[in-house]
Amino acid sequence: MASFKIKFRASSINGERGVLYFQIIHKRVVRQILTGYKVFCNEWDKSTGSIITGAHNDRSQILMETKAGITQGIKRLREIIIQLEGSGLEYTADDIVLEYHNKITRLSFLKTMCENINHLELVGKKRTSETYSSTLRSFLKFLGKNDISLDMIDSQLMLRYEAYLKEREVSLNTISFYMRVLRAVYNRAVDENIMEQKSPFKHVYTGIDRTIKRAISTKEIKAIKEYDFSSNPPLELARDLFMFSFYTRGMSFVDMAYLKKSNLKNGILTYRRKKTGQQLFIKWEECMQEIIDKYSNNTGYLLPIIKGSDTDERMQYLNSLSYTNKKLKKIAALVGLPIPLTMYVARHSWASIAKRNNIPISVISEGMGHDSESTTQIYLASLDTADIDRANHLILKLL
Repeated sequence: MASFKIKFRASSINGERGVLYFQIIHKRVVRQILTGYKVFCNEWDKSTGSIITGAHNDRSQILMETKAGITQGIKRLREIIIQLEGSGLEYTADDIVLEYHNKITRLSFLKTMCENINHLELVGKKRTSETYSSTLRSFLKFLGKNDISLDMIDSQLMLRYEAYLKEREVSLNTISFYMRVLRAVYNRAVDENIMEQKSPFKHVYTGIDRTIKRAISTKEIKAIKEYDFSSNPPLELARDLFMFSFYTRGMSFVDMAYLKKSNLKNGILTYRRKKTGQQLFIKWEECMQEIIDKYSNNTGYLLPIIKGSDTDERMQYLNSLSYTNKKLKKIAALVGLPIPLTMYVARHSWASIAKRNNIPISVISEGMGHDSESTTQIYLASLDTADIDRANHLILKLL
């Protein structure tokens, strides 16, 4: 049966770290596998063949992680040798090395995340792929390295990542979001029998935190609507886009951006939510038409957000959203609002004002296009769109 041990090779340069490697011996053939870890001479105990982790210095955490990595590598090698022995087939020291490197490749966090991101892009889930990319960047920044093995992700590592995010004042919902993405990728690897389940996310936050309400009153919506921005066209456009969202039952900015002129027929605006795919129908009102008339254009789009196909449409939408939200913050200061103004405030305000005017929660939920993501949708029945149109008309009359 093959054997192996962890070895240390000192650097030929005085004061530099040496490398740690596995020495594989099988049928008198010797092979080596670099671990990727390096330590100083005084951090290696030659007599016991182990890393010295007792010293309390600025490298203590690094040494603990190195020791954990070596322990995991030893476990992998043992599993590989047992598997090869159990197969009943002849194998060589080179077979052990090859299988070890294959296992490392399969366990690569970076590779696994990139595969998930590419798949999401291929199936058209661009927004989800971007959220996975955001999680990847955050986690790698925390690690301070380019990659990590999936089987090195344990409860202690995730608790440290959570603490890292909290120190940087990242919101609980964002922390939960990152953790849930990582958990999904981790669990998928477990399901594919790449590694065993260690439940590393059971002690970190993966819930939904109640956020501060981002709604304003009817009086404040009126103030935004009636403020004279004619001398400042960028602010006027931002205000009009905000109002259009409010007029259309809190339509999200991404859905507004992709509205085509063909979506409006016979006094009904029809569109599908990008987020859920749900089809919505909105009765066209005069206040909506006033905005469209003000920004008439030669493109196929209803609003001046995506202005042509010469550049990436999604990038135009993202840039416009960022620019509009910046202008809305200036509008909030001019109008004297108590909270920062964003496009999302229009959506939240429509729902809040509807609720204050005793419009049933079921009507509000369906009017906003809530799907299974909304807890209220559980008990919703299918409603006649006329109910929703009357609800929207009632809110618009308040202005």
